[in-house]
Amino acid sequence: MAPELDGREVEVGQAFAGAPQRVGWFRFYFDDERWEWSEQVQRMHGYEPGEVTPTTELVLRHKHPDDRRAVAKTIDSMRHSRCAFSTRHRIVDTKGVTHQMVVVGDQLTDDQDTVVGTHGYYVDITPSADKAREDLITERVAEITEHRAVIEQAKGMLMLVYGLDEDAAFDLLRWRSQSSNVKLRRLAEQIVVNFRDVRDDAIASRTVFDHALLTGGDGVSGDRATNPAAN
Repeated sequence: MAPELDGREVEVGQAFAGAPQRVGWFRFYFDDERWEWSEQVQRMHGYEPGEVTPTTELVLRHKHPDDRRAVAKTIDSMRHSRCAFSTRHRIVDTKGVTHQMVVVGDQLTDDQDTVVGTHGYYVDITPSADKAREDLITERVAEITEHRAVIEQAKGMLMLVYGLDEDAAFDLLRWRSQSSNVKLRRLAEQIVVNFRDVRDDAIASRTVFDHALLTGGDGVSGDRATNPAAN
């Protein structure tokens, strides 16, 4: 089914106030090649929200010259196979700054379960020199010591599968908690279960992990995640 827009993906944002944009969502509709970027993804590319309408040409223009051809092939393959995908590459923002990115997409379907596009997230895994931000993350993680084991386990899985550092893995968990409206601990538990369930199938294809991550909050109810990092 097509994802709901209200209050879910829209709330994808900064890990903490004043921190760099780390995670954001995107959608790509195959038939008319229409892209949608969250405010965070727009800022990753150097734009203010609403400043630009993303197109395939613009998407490719921002790819690092050494990665552009491979990403173009991925987009072309995605259009024809209509399958989930994941990629790791570099983008260059409007100021000429290079960012290391992990992009993961799952199938986007309409009300008749027909695949009409792909949707997923960008994760900026560029090493951060912001010591104050690292200290904030350390402090916040310490607040969830009671439930740390399963969260650390889920973080470790994300770090291994996607090559993320610890901060990016935590930001990704936090984003999924907000977008699925499920408490961080409950989401981490479900992701651990999901990844274990698909482990054997995913040896040959990482897209199985991608789907398990993007559906990690499905079926988990009863917990609101207005402040997921405190749970």
